[in-house]
Order: sequence, then C-alpha cells, then structure tokens
Amino acid sequence: MLVIRPVREDDLDGVYLLATKTGGGLTTLPPDKPRLLEKIRESVKNFDYRPSRPNGETFFFVLEDTTENKLVGTSAVYSKVGGFQPFWTYELKTTVKKSVSLKVNKEVQYLQVKREHNGPSEVGTLFLDSDFREGNNGRLLSLSRFLFVAENRDIFEDQFVAELRGRIDKNGNSIFWDCLGAHFFDVPFEKADLMVNEDKSFIDDLMPQHPIYVDLLPKEAQLVIGCVHDDTRPAMRLLEKEGFQQIDEVDIFEAGPILEVDTDSIRCVKNSLKVSLSKEILKESSEDVKTFFMVANVTNYKSYKVVVSEIFLLADGEISLPKDVVSELEIKVGDAVRYVAIR
Repeated sequence: MLVIRPVREDDLDGVYLLATKTGGGLTTLPPDKPRLLEKIRESVKNFDYRPSRPNGETFFFVLEDTTENKLVGTSAVYSKVGGFQPFWTYELKTTVKKSVSLKVNKEVQYLQVKREHNGPSEVGTLFLDSDFREGNNGRLLSLSRFLFVAENRDIFEDQFVAELRGRIDKNGNSIFWDCLGAHFFDVPFEKADLMVNEDKSFIDDLMPQHPIYVDLLPKEAQLVIGCVHDDTRPAMRLLEKEGFQQIDEVDIFEAGPILEVDTDSIRCVKNSLKVSLSKEILKESSEDVKTFFMVANVTNYKSYKVVVSEIFLLADGEISLPKDVVSELEIKVGDAVRYVAIR
C-alpha cells in the first residue's frame, strides 16, 4: 500500500535517490545529501514541536510503498515564504508606448523584480518516481498536503502559492537562464539553482533592478516565460482543479509559472470532513470501487498519515474503513480521521 507520512532522518538515502531522478530545476530537492539532511531535520523538528503561527516552517512528506519498503515520492508545504530572505519573482507587467507623430500605440511587456518579505504559504518539492505515475498516486502525493493544511489551518497563511518548474532541457539547462540570468550572475544554471539552498543574498546583490523588456530577449527565451516543465504539467493541472490560478509572476531562474489561491478556497481544504472511526471492516481494500477518498490519521499532530481508500458512511456521521487501511494508518476505533474525495 502507498502511504503518505512525514519524512524521517533514516529516509535520507531514499530521498537522495529520488532527488537524483528529478532531472534538475527542482530547487527544493537538490541531489546533495548534506542539504537534504538539513531539510529533513528541519521538518522533523517542526513535527516534534508544533508552531503557533506561520513562520516559514517546512513540512516535508514522503510517499512510501510499504509493501516494498521503498520511497517513491516527495512533497512539502511551507507555512510562509519571505521573511529575512525575501521571496523573489519576476512580475510580468505591461506598459503602453505612444507616438502621435508615428501614430503608434503599442503595448510592451517587461519583467520587474519583486521581493516579498511577508509572503503566503507555499506548496513545493513535488516529485513522483516515474515507475509509479499511474492511477491516483500523483493525486495522493500532491493533494494529501491540503488535508494537513485543513487540520492545522492556524499555522498557514490565508493564501497559497505554487512555484512550478519551468522549461529545462534533458541536460539540465535553462534557455531563459542562459539568455538572461547568466549575464548577471556569471554561473551556470545548475550551480545557481543549488546556491539558493545555502545563501540567497547573491540574488539581491546581482539581480538587475531595472525593467527587462521582453521583446529585447532572444525569441527562444520569450517563448518559455510562464511555461511549465513537461514532467510538471500533470501537477499543474491538479492544482488548477483545486482552485489555483496562474498569476503574472514567474520564477527568476527558469521563468516557470506561479499559481495562487485563497487557502480556504482550496477544494481539499474546503470539502474535507473530520469524523471518528466507528469500526473497522474485516474485508480488505478493493480496487473495484468507483469512488476513492484520501483518508488521513489526525488523532494528533505527529501521527499524520494518508492513504487512498474506499470508506463506509454510517448514519451517525461516522465512518468505517477496511481492516488493512486501519492498520496502515495506525488508528483504532474512536480515533479522528479527515477525509475528502480524491477526485
């Protein structure tokens, strides 16, 4: 069975193996063990001690195939972006240039650096092993984060963003970076992408402060602004179905799209229900049912786990679950669960 759970320190090797498969451009999942261990430890700390408000905490989850005892995916949610080191984006703006003598009235697009010190919450670090990209696996990996948000609403902001991976070639190069950022930072895309995990001050030191007119960029760079990586397109569609919408901002490195939504408007946040487990059903889970749900163990903050299951609705508002699901979630009769339809 596939189970979503918080990352542990002993997951480092499995997480690193997944990071080596991303193909680059996934800044928050670098193929670098020391950086990954730091990220994992930060998340472990945040699950050990629940914050009282959003303050930039990382909550890092893994998708585990418990039959094979193997990690097959990662995802994360960040309680807040910005703070001491701002959240940088390019705003895509439009100005109108006029000439009476030439009878010209022309709209001109330009990129303007934006720094956000008091930003929204963010989802990211989404990666699913290619061998498991089938059925509801991608939905579970992406959407299970929102059940955690719904259960812990007070430690997240009123808006969420998703900064999606932009166009990168098979060699890990970014056309947008090569045509723009490389001229100011004088380092390859891959190195700049990794440096963000250490110290972001170099962005403020070297980023051009004046508007960058899109028409002055090479055509190949213009064409990828706001375009999503092919492997990330399914994740983008999922987020759009949850209520996210693309805004006029892009990533400063490879110009990937940025999506935004009001937290309480996210489908899984708005529609999920918290109930008690009435009893377990002796039957095993079935793959023949038509309606599947994500079911989360929310008996306490540290016990968070999510699986995909059928559920049995009872007249008193409680639910019953198959025996194997109860076992995987490590719950018992009377414990609280939160659930929502996966589609």
